Amino acid sequence: MEPYQILLEPIITEKALGVRTENVYVFKVHPKATKVDIKSAIHKLFNIMPVSVNTVKMKGKRRVLGNKIGRTSSYKKAYVVVPSGKKIEELEV
Repeated sequence: MEPYQILLEPIITEKALGVRTENVYVFKVHPKATKVDIKSAIHKLFNIMPVSVNTVKMKGKRRVLGNKIGRTSSYKKAYVVVPSGKKIEELEV
């Protein structure tokens, strides 16, 4: 897979912005991507070698709309730790 196919989008939530003080960035990634794939994609796209990568499979939530019951999509999330003093400038808000 190409790096842009592995990293789908950054996750910009209150919790994700809170861990940026600890040099951690959160991304939504391809469900079949491994930690090694994610690490190499970050290195190729942002020229930063991550210290570590942790992944979590997020299960879709149950949603009720009127009398219909459905689910949101499941996805995979990656917590990427970059070296101290380094930043991914494209994701700074």
